[in-house]
Amino acid sequence: MTLRALPIGLDEANVFVARHHRHHAPVVGHKFSIGCANDSEIVGVVIVGRPVSRHRDDGLTLEVTRLCTDGTRNACSFLYGAAARAGFALGYRQIGTYILKSEPGTTLLASGWRLIGERGGKSWSRSSRPRVDMHPTEPKLLFEVTA
Repeated sequence: MTLRALPIGLDEANVFVARHHRHHAPVVGHKFSIGCANDSEIVGVVIVGRPVSRHRDDGLTLEVTRLCTDGTRNACSFLYGAAARAGFALGYRQIGTYILKSEPGTTLLASGWRLIGERGGKSWSRSSRPRVDMHPTEPKLLFEVTA
């Protein structure tokens, strides 16, 4: 089995996310997306965009907003590495991502990312602007890698 990266549009990446991601829906926008293929079959996608947190959105930072695979061995690490290399080649200085606190982060550590710390995870709903939470509300872990 040999994994290879391929360009993929946001629409096609979102179709893969809609089919395979266990707790997130497709995204609205992105800077770029990368597919991961095993022979001719797409086995994973990474969608990279601007940071969700305005405090991290400095123009030189990217964020993996979705990473999704069909469970193919090493596809997650492959995609995290490909996303970082592509972002750095475009001139970005760092790339980050959030995972659920209940997830181990093994693929991120294997790809050379480092744990920055625990972040939020609460509901976005407030009495002044009620919302239905469509995402997990448990705390998140922030990982990043710098150029």
